[in-house]
Amino acid sequence: MANLVNTAQPIQADGVVHNVNVITPARENTIDNTQGWSVLENATVAWQNGKFVYVGTSQSEPKFESTQTIDGQQQWLTPGLIDCHTHLVYGGNRAGEFEQLQQGVRYEDIAKAGGGIKSTVAATRTQSEDELYASAVQRLIPLINEGVTTVEIKSGYGLNIDTELKMLRVSKRIGEQLPVTVSATCLAAHAVPLEYQGKADDYLTLIIEELLPKVKQENLAQAVDVFCESIGFSAEQSKRLFAAAKALGFAIKGHVEQLSDSQGTEAVCAFQGWSADHVEYVNEAQVQQMASADVTAVILPGAYYYLKETQKPPIELFRKHQVNMAIATDLNPGSSPLGSLLTAANFGCVLFGFTPAEAFNGITQNAAKALGLANSKGKIAVGYDADCLLFQCEHPRQLIHEINLHRPTLSWHQGKERAPL
Repeated sequence: MANLVNTAQPIQADGVVHNVNVITPARENTIDNTQGWSVLENATVAWQNGKFVYVGTSQSEPKFESTQTIDGQQQWLTPGLIDCHTHLVYGGNRAGEFEQLQQGVRYEDIAKAGGGIKSTVAATRTQSEDELYASAVQRLIPLINEGVTTVEIKSGYGLNIDTELKMLRVSKRIGEQLPVTVSATCLAAHAVPLEYQGKADDYLTLIIEELLPKVKQENLAQAVDVFCESIGFSAEQSKRLFAAAKALGFAIKGHVEQLSDSQGTEAVCAFQGWSADHVEYVNEAQVQQMASADVTAVILPGAYYYLKETQKPPIELFRKHQVNMAIATDLNPGSSPLGSLLTAANFGCVLFGFTPAEAFNGITQNAAKALGLANSKGKIAVGYDADCLLFQCEHPRQLIHEINLHRPTLSWHQGKERAPL
């Protein structure tokens, strides 16, 4: 593997791990990813100033001058995990509604009584920034301890200017105070709030003219998202939002084709979005558009499982047209209360037919691509951020196969060792 250092002289490094087996970058298309794992055995990896500076075999490694040297004891060194779709910040919980559903109460009746997303919006609006931060951290800790080093966090449970900004400020604070990289997304167009019922276009005007400029001014988000569906916003409304977001310099993401073919995928592709998420109902023409626009498919098996859906995303079409596939938890209070990315990867295999190698790529390098981070995250390669994990296992396929049985023995975020939280 190529290195960007002069190996004739000792390499200055903040950290060196010898005697490890390394998961190296897979080739850049899904078809190749199905063929198996890309590994480098008996390897050495080094980093300095938060970036990898050497990745190679131990037999040919240069001399290092390092402040930390570790014997990996033939464990597996993997990239840090990336959860590229979460709704981590919200108030309250909906466990009571789950209990009602299991007792036979209809969701429609729960919603009419103020449940569903309305209850989460109400709780989120009333909680302080400190309260939202504290509960979000508790939900994030299991992900960090499992090996997540980058997480996307969406707003979308405020549905007004003040609360959407509050949620995004919490997301930014998390990235500043915890050992994890946060990619924030403004999902104010998650639903039409009660005060704008029947006036979705007016609500979009509020987002476009008042909210997004403030988000940009405070640098609170990297992307703008929308729920394009019959119960959310139309494709034309989504395009209107995307045009305004793009003009302000935001990247584009979309909740699309989850419950029906609503042409949201076309909207995402028209604006060269980072990702199209859910995508259970995409057709082959839409998949071809995703391939042409280099849009990543983010697969969310937790919501499929929890909602007992029957329409599966067309994995074979994504493979056929070489669309990169990521997997994420979709961690949220209602439809995917899932706080384990490795479990989501297992679900991707069991429910949708991913190979373990595809699933692993889906929570590392393809997840990075879904966040516009393909050149800095998701791979153990020279020049990339030194986000990596050391696992004790016979082969990394066990991380995907064996549910809740693995935690990193050591973990680094941008070259700094992380202790379990």
